[in-house]
Amino acid sequence: MTVLGCTKKSAVNSLSNSPEDSLSSYLTKANDFGATTKKRQEYIQKAFNIVIEQDNDSLQRTNLFRIANRYYNLNDWNKYREIANIVLQKAKISRDSLSMAKAYSYLGDYYGSQGVSDSAFVNYFKSEKQYLNLKENYNASRTRLNIALLQFNESDLLGSEISVFKALKAIKGETANDIVYESNNLLGLIYNELGEFAKAIEYHNKALQGLDKAPTPIEFQSRATSLNNLGLVYQNLNKDKQAIPYFEEGLKQKQDILLYKPPLYAMLLDNLGYSRFKLKEKKGLPGLFYESLRLRDSLKLTTGIIVNQIRLSEYFAAQGDKVKASKYSNEAMITAKNSKNKRNYLLPLKQLAIIEPTKATEYNKEYIHINDSLQKADRKIADKFSRIEYETDEIKQENTDLTVQNRNLVYIFGGILILGLFLYIIKAQKAKNRELLYKQEQQKANEEIYNLMISQQNDVETIRVIEKKRVAQELHDGVLGRMFGVRMNLDSLNKFNDELASEQRDSYLTELKNIEQDIREISHDLSREKSDLINNFVAIVEKLLEEQKKTFKAKLVSSIDSTIKWDLMSNAIKINLYRVVQESIQNINKYANARNIKVEFKKGNNELFLHISDDGVGFNVKKKKKGIGLQNMLSRINECEGTFEIQSKKGEGTKIMVAVPIKKS
Repeated sequence: MTVLGCTKKSAVNSLSNSPEDSLSSYLTKANDFGATTKKRQEYIQKAFNIVIEQDNDSLQRTNLFRIANRYYNLNDWNKYREIANIVLQKAKISRDSLSMAKAYSYLGDYYGSQGVSDSAFVNYFKSEKQYLNLKENYNASRTRLNIALLQFNESDLLGSEISVFKALKAIKGETANDIVYESNNLLGLIYNELGEFAKAIEYHNKALQGLDKAPTPIEFQSRATSLNNLGLVYQNLNKDKQAIPYFEEGLKQKQDILLYKPPLYAMLLDNLGYSRFKLKEKKGLPGLFYESLRLRDSLKLTTGIIVNQIRLSEYFAAQGDKVKASKYSNEAMITAKNSKNKRNYLLPLKQLAIIEPTKATEYNKEYIHINDSLQKADRKIADKFSRIEYETDEIKQENTDLTVQNRNLVYIFGGILILGLFLYIIKAQKAKNRELLYKQEQQKANEEIYNLMISQQNDVETIRVIEKKRVAQELHDGVLGRMFGVRMNLDSLNKFNDELASEQRDSYLTELKNIEQDIREISHDLSREKSDLINNFVAIVEKLLEEQKKTFKAKLVSSIDSTIKWDLMSNAIKINLYRVVQESIQNINKYANARNIKVEFKKGNNELFLHISDDGVGFNVKKKKKGIGLQNMLSRINECEGTFEIQSKKGEGTKIMVAVPIKKS
């Protein structure tokens, strides 16, 4: 049994500065190798409960990886996989390629531990490609090394060798002592299995020399690992005297090995015992085998248990105790069957053929059959790894092609969008130009109305001047002359007191009354003239309505509330109301075929109401609401901050109702 030099998830590297003191404390305690497994699991769960409530950001994903590392160090593979999947999903949502690559690597660890080599290879391969795309050379190399170890465990030795050199190539020119050590260590294991023992010793010595230059953390127990592997090469060379010092040197750090890597301690005990057994030394035997078996059994290391049981069978066979030899061989076979791994059958079958000669032919036949099937399976798994790598590259190429296609589609749609936006801008600009032209025409029309009002004002002013002259003449020639005559006659009558004088006085008083009445009439005329002056807007509207009556057959009835104070209203309101009346009458003349038209101006509380109705053919308001005439009227009333409503049905005439707030000019 051989192992690599480092565990992947170290206690030292897993600690970082966390903003939550409790989280940092839980993670630290979870990595206390001196605590019980149950206690460490409790701390990991508490840390997880804190982290899972955090936002999905890089800090949360980092903390989840730290929690996964704690489960890895406890060999709790199910929890390890669960956390890796959580991180993977969160990384995909956040499009965090680096975390995705790391999560794939962790899933590769899980499937590798469960013996599902194809799934492990797929995940490692995805991880490696992600790291290469991100130019994360160190992590890409680390993942390629994991692939190499997976291939080694599946007896794809040549594939493993190639993967190791790919891992070294990825970090060429960089400082990565841990990867260099593990690569040299794995190459030593590969060449040992291939029977190239000189190369195996060379690479294991390179690994040890690397440790002298750059020691690894104590929990890796890298030196003890390399010493065990070197001793194993010499053991395979049947140079057990040279092998034993390596095993003994490795066991000198008993406490640290038992704390951090108990499987390695069991392996060193077993290998030391076996080399002494081969040299027929009795020191520590069979105690070394028993101690190793007991430790492996507690760790549930199936393959190691079988090896120990076979070693005990060999030992007791050499001692002449065939009963115990047979007992341990059969126990090894039972353990192999329970493991459901055909590879574990080989050592028990080989040993049983020796222990039970009468059944040797049967055992050897089964051994050959299983060995052949395993060799075929090894070739298949090697081919499968190559096929997975090829198919993954094919998928990647397809994804690249799809990316190019998607990019081209984006360009096309982008071009169409820009063209559409350009056309929309042109159309919007034309609409703005039309609106500006309309406003200009409206302004021109308003100016015409204003000029009309000024002209009307001038006409009224001219009439007012003529009327003032007339009144002045009346006063001068009529009233003043008559008053002067009456005054002179009254002065002359003051000298007489007879009856005749009294009658004449009465007649002159009557004349004064007549003069008073004339003055009153002149005053009334002046009052009417002032009213006409003030209500010149009314005159303009009435002129429009008079023109309508003269030109068209329809009967027009108008009503203008005399209480409306037009002088308090702004010119803008007057102009817009005039235009609404004008537009409405034009529409009635064009389309309504009406016999009767009614126009009303009414005063309300702070509002002026305009109602225009006809008994014409009517129309569908919903279909006509977008007509330019109606839109113009609506626009004018909106400008006055008023309301505009139109009611009409076919055959029932039309009614327009306008309400505008009265604003002082």
